[in-house]
Amino acid sequence: MHCALGIRVPAAPLRQRLFTFSPVERHSASSTRLRPLRGPVNPTSYDLGMENRDATDDRVTVEAAEAVRRYNVGIKCATITPDENRVEEFKLKQMWRSPNGTIRNILGGTVFREAILCKNIPRLVPGWIKPIIIGRHAHGDQYKATDFVVPGPGKVEMTYTPTNGEPVKYVIHEFKGTGGVAMGMYNTDSSIRDFAHSSFQMALTKGWALYLSTKNTILKKYDGRFKDIFQEIYEKEYRTKFEAKGIWYEHRLIDDMVAQAMKSEGGFIWACKNYDGDVQSDSVAQGYGSLGMMTSVLICPDGRTVESEAAHGTVTRHYRQHQQGKETSTNPIASIFAWSQGLLHRAKLDNNAELRVYAEALEAVCIETIEAGFMTKDLAICIKGLS
Repeated sequence: MHCALGIRVPAAPLRQRLFTFSPVERHSASSTRLRPLRGPVNPTSYDLGMENRDATDDRVTVEAAEAVRRYNVGIKCATITPDENRVEEFKLKQMWRSPNGTIRNILGGTVFREAILCKNIPRLVPGWIKPIIIGRHAHGDQYKATDFVVPGPGKVEMTYTPTNGEPVKYVIHEFKGTGGVAMGMYNTDSSIRDFAHSSFQMALTKGWALYLSTKNTILKKYDGRFKDIFQEIYEKEYRTKFEAKGIWYEHRLIDDMVAQAMKSEGGFIWACKNYDGDVQSDSVAQGYGSLGMMTSVLICPDGRTVESEAAHGTVTRHYRQHQQGKETSTNPIASIFAWSQGLLHRAKLDNNAELRVYAEALEAVCIETIEAGFMTKDLAICIKGLS
């Protein structure tokens, strides 16, 4: 089959696959109009559909991540993270982990989400005239935590056992009465450093200020570690580069940062811890009009490896309506931009002018189409309302 970009790919549902791209041939480009590419793009695809992940014991997800690292470019379609209902629906061997989480933990780096702006799409936050890029630390914290229900009275403790040394024990809480819940989570210095480098590099690329938000006044050791590592790296490696570009780095408390973002005009990078980034990226997307109008790019610490995808999921509600024979209207823009962003990075790595012009033209045509009045239901509601 042919996808929207005119690239030949295996005949399988695009929404359940990951594609990686090796270097491509170069041809001269003399026009910015959208036209078919003449050179091969050489996609390698991995079937991340629920059935195949189950059949391979999720090994295919690991292989896909390793291929992205090998080729430096990956384009991921939306995938299912199974819950109890999906385990029953697909008769799965077990409740497999999020493929996004698996891929991000292998590649490291930071997920950057940026709104796709159209002049005729009104913003819920009218003052946002420039994009706000959310940088989400894609490792650890709640997403690799161990949590459990405390069934009754008792003491919950946490023990650190060093490789060489005596165990250190911390009392978390002594439960009385009916019990409650408890959780243990972590992050690593190396992952936080990767997060910092990716964030600083993105700020330099965009020429925008960078803000890191934490709650270090409450989590003095945990969030304080993020703050200290960012500041250390900034002073040693990036302050001079930032000042040369006339931009800056600043740490802010998460609640203060949320308020600041709401009254800003946009035009900055917002580095968030994993959970904060998960929440704020959707909030910011809606503030610009629609989650279907947001790119999502994982940038690895090496600065060369990138995985792009749509910011939204598999749009299950629309699929269920389709199964019932009902008419649906699903916004494809974020999925198209996932491809264009991946191809733009491939073009950058290969110094391929034709591929760059093609990808840029594809994005421009999408925006021009919407601004000309051709759009899906979600955007029409933004403009006209439900009536």
